[in-house]
Amino acid sequence: MPSPSHHNTTPSGSTATPLVGGFTAGCVLVSNVIGGGIFTATGFMARDLGDPWIILMLWAVGALFALAGALSYAEMAAALPRVGGEYVYISEAYGPLLGYLSGWASFTVGFGAAIAAAAASFAAYFLELFPVRLESELPARGLALLLVWGLTAVHLTGVGPGGLLQRLLTITKVASILLLVGGAFLLGHGSWEHLSPSAAGATRGIGTLAVSFIFVIYAYSGWNAVGYIAGEIRNPGRTIPIALTWGTLFVGLVYLMLNVVYLYALPVDVLAQPPILPVAEKAAVALFGTGAARLITVMLCVSIATAVSAMIWVGPRVYYAMARDGRLPAFLGRSRAKGGAPTAAILVQTAWASVLIVSGSFEQLIIYTGIILGVFSALAVGAVIVLRRRRPMLPRPYRVPFYPLTPCAYLVVAVALVLYTVIERPMEAGLGLATVLVGVPLYFLQHRRGPSSRFRLSVPFRSDEKTEKAE
Repeated sequence: MPSPSHHNTTPSGSTATPLVGGFTAGCVLVSNVIGGGIFTATGFMARDLGDPWIILMLWAVGALFALAGALSYAEMAAALPRVGGEYVYISEAYGPLLGYLSGWASFTVGFGAAIAAAAASFAAYFLELFPVRLESELPARGLALLLVWGLTAVHLTGVGPGGLLQRLLTITKVASILLLVGGAFLLGHGSWEHLSPSAAGATRGIGTLAVSFIFVIYAYSGWNAVGYIAGEIRNPGRTIPIALTWGTLFVGLVYLMLNVVYLYALPVDVLAQPPILPVAEKAAVALFGTGAARLITVMLCVSIATAVSAMIWVGPRVYYAMARDGRLPAFLGRSRAKGGAPTAAILVQTAWASVLIVSGSFEQLIIYTGIILGVFSALAVGAVIVLRRRRPMLPRPYRVPFYPLTPCAYLVVAVALVLYTVIERPMEAGLGLATVLVGVPLYFLQHRRGPSSRFRLSVPFRSDEKTEKAE
């Protein structure tokens, strides 16, 4: 059979030229990573650590951790340039059941619940721009639904319009952050003396450092977004590693600059005072005055909307890939022949996110299953090592540098964080495991439906042109 790395296919299943270039792929990564975490996490770290240099060190280490994962994903995505991301890598390395469960986790939590939570956050921040206090939650939920379905409508038109939207949103987001950083040092009322350690610093044990690092990892999550659209990227063997590497490094640089701005604006002990969550807003008010709070709120809205758009784009590629393998109902494998967008999968994901927005149950779902997503990302990184042994002849246009140290370093940190979370939050870990295990009977139910459910990852995602037209 031909090697899957010899073909670049779009979600439509045809062998048409992929539509996504390197800049758009980088925008997907940057927009998917930079959400609300960087604007909130540092306040909790200031409270728990009490030392600006330890805070900056953890953000730098977080960048290296994300980079180790990104470099490992780059090898997998370049060798297996198909839509689907972790589902593809885990299926190839460990078999279809674990691959299916990774896709199930992506649908229920990784994208579905994350989109709902982010849209709800957008609505909450957006409504803060107006002086009217609302007693009912209906306007906020309506606004969240409007955001999700509005972005969905654009992405349904195809990869081209969706990519244009993603580029515009990402450029706006990054430009506003750079303006904040530049304005802070040129016009802001801050002091470099704030970077001195606080005399009343908190006790910093291993557990405290681990909890703070979890905040950092949360803010960096999403660096693997490019892998989900690998089958739509032009020249994937070269483009994917560049987008993953430089996109992750760029995010790390932005995060470090923003944290320097926070610490330049206010002493660490002031950042640690309540309210802890709006750390970016507190820093902006200290730098520019009370009117700057609204500016930060607008920045947060743009940042969150950009992340929601990226998730609406990349998430359905997982379900599309699973449907093409017979792991999900066939209608999820249909797409627009012209635009290449997996329309059915996009609509199903948005419908699920809408249910969670209306019910409000997504917050608990994220808490329960966050640890499971960490497990699947570790399995995907481990696939680099597994496939190096099991499929040494698989063409690899890109190889992770410093192998096996790079993937092993990621695995050691990821496993340590997962074990720590299991020990500290056993109930949430158990409920998260139960949520994923619900996918086991669904897998076997789909598997029993006949020959169409056979696992077909040994060949690239493509189909006969007449079959595509018939669908």
